[in-house]
Amino acid sequence: MADQELQQADGPHGPRSFVDLHAHSSASFDSLADPRRMVERARRLGLTHLAITDHERIDAAQHAARLAGDDLQIIVGEEIRTRDGDLIGLFLEEAVPPGLSATETAAAIRAQGGLVGLPHPFDSFRSSGGRRAGAGEQALGALAAIVDFVETHNARAYGDANPSAAAFATRHRLPGVASSDAHSIMELGIASTVLPGPFSTAQELRTLLPEAELLTGRATYYVRLWTPIAKVVQRLRGNRRVTPDRLAGQGSA
Repeated sequence: MADQELQQADGPHGPRSFVDLHAHSSASFDSLADPRRMVERARRLGLTHLAITDHERIDAAQHAARLAGDDLQIIVGEEIRTRDGDLIGLFLEEAVPPGLSATETAAAIRAQGGLVGLPHPFDSFRSSGGRRAGAGEQALGALAAIVDFVETHNARAYGDANPSAAAFATRHRLPGVASSDAHSIMELGIASTVLPGPFSTAQELRTLLPEAELLTGRATYYVRLWTPIAKVVQRLRGNRRVTPDRLAGQGSA
């Protein structure tokens, strides 16, 4: 998606929503994207909703939500490594710990009233539930039974990962979304999802997802190099990722 405002044309349920449901801030070990700049960039792009889904923590997303105005909703989310691959939790109030089973993780997300997403399920380079489950249809069906949506297009996915995810979602009659999985400011919104109306809650988003339209851009190889660079920088910092005190000192957008 180009660095320009999206057309905010009305859909059948009112003003359309332009959303990126998977992005990482500098609170993640593999990103250097400042939360304040993520808010500013999302506004410039014309996104109406941005989910910040850091690994195993939600404090930066909460901070960004306080910075956002009425024109942008930050969804507090988390990418959680389960024993069965990664899951996304959206609309969270507390971080969900890693290391649980996928079923236990989904239950912890839903206990907060959140939505459960399956990110990059067939990407060989990430902790992906579909790859871990292999070709076992029973194992794949168990994953399908606990999620609300599937990331059928991930801007960073390789090979046949996205087509496999789309086929999985179709087979199990699950809504699909497109996400940037941004680990840098320049990636934000490269892929996104258009919904046919506005929403502000998990239930409203769940209702709109079956009518999603996917904008399927891809991150370039050059952009993907930011992830290993970010990991090195974070290690040199002694893994001192963004803390609430540091966030508070970064000002407002």
